[in-house]
Amino acid sequence: MKDKTLLGLNASVFLMMIGVGMIVALLPQRIIEMDGHEQNVGYLASAFAISYIILQVPIGTLADKFGFKIFLTIGYFLCAITGLCFYFSSGAFMIFLSRLLQGAGEAPIWALAPALLSVKYPRNKGEVMGSYNAVLHIGLTLGPMAGVLLAKTCQPSALFLLYAVACFLGAILTIWLVDDVSPQKPLAASFNISSILELSKDRGSFLTLLGITLYGTGYGIFLTSIPAYLLQVKNFSSEYIGIFFSLFYVAISVSQIITGKLADKFGPNIFMICGLVIASLGLGAISFLGFWGIFTMLTLAGLGLGVFYLSSMIYLNETVDISLKGTISGAYYLFWGIGMFFGPPLFSILSQSSGYTVSLVVYSLLFISIAVAMILILPTPTSRRENGE
Repeated sequence: MKDKTLLGLNASVFLMMIGVGMIVALLPQRIIEMDGHEQNVGYLASAFAISYIILQVPIGTLADKFGFKIFLTIGYFLCAITGLCFYFSSGAFMIFLSRLLQGAGEAPIWALAPALLSVKYPRNKGEVMGSYNAVLHIGLTLGPMAGVLLAKTCQPSALFLLYAVACFLGAILTIWLVDDVSPQKPLAASFNISSILELSKDRGSFLTLLGITLYGTGYGIFLTSIPAYLLQVKNFSSEYIGIFFSLFYVAISVSQIITGKLADKFGPNIFMICGLVIASLGLGAISFLGFWGIFTMLTLAGLGLGVFYLSSMIYLNETVDISLKGTISGAYYLFWGIGMFFGPPLFSILSQSSGYTVSLVVYSLLFISIAVAMILILPTPTSRRENGE
């Protein structure tokens, strides 16, 4: 943390994610108040995902040419403007437009900061990328708690202004503290969608991208379908749902700290496999357990998802040279976003037709299938070191 670039990136995302955590529960309520019903609430996630997914690869490609810092700064400023738009919105349509803007703002913040860190700290990229992802999720963990406390002393809508201020401070800290990294590769030779498809012809990369898509689905159902399952089927109270969310974010944060250093030492392959197996066991078991068993296995599943999250990011980062780190990071979140956008609705459709137990078991088996394929295809940590990778 003595390095000002690492300090600047971590402090900026921490402030912003506290703000995100504060407002995430207000938006559905705001839509219901404006529309008079809850039918359009689900489109909040879709509006965010559209711009978030579309912009990932283009922003990564431009960052590889012009540097990461300018796009990180623009992202924070866009999110600050989003907070103001939320505050002054007079109708649901404006809220949805603001969510589009928020997706555009968060796209570089999620993708480009780890890419910048991987270029600036190549020898311990797992550790510094892990610290960034951990701080991000710690902010998401503390945000809802801060929102509950602040709502007692001010109007709930004022939290949108606090979110805007937090994002503005993130932009200032980025400008002040972060050293830019620009590989200066000619734009014409940069990565594009066809290059990503070409990369997927490698069996290891294909399995990783497939796993990332499933991880995006898992992240989505942890935020949507699983809370609904706990409320409707397992009769959890709203207070316990809050505990569930906190444990989920804490598990991901802890996994980032643990995985980063170990992946630097032993390589990411074994941790991708372990993460998938742990997540599969946790998700597949919850339908057959009682109260404390459910909490334990869901926390374990969150830990597994977090281990796979960072190790797969490191693995994919190592498939390209230094001039394409931004674009490959954008590709990572492109597939993550696709999984988060399409996965939860498909999970819900299967749950409605076959029940939650079948859906969770099928989903956990998909994780296991990819883990087994990785065991058969990916090199072992020993062979990885022997090959000088």
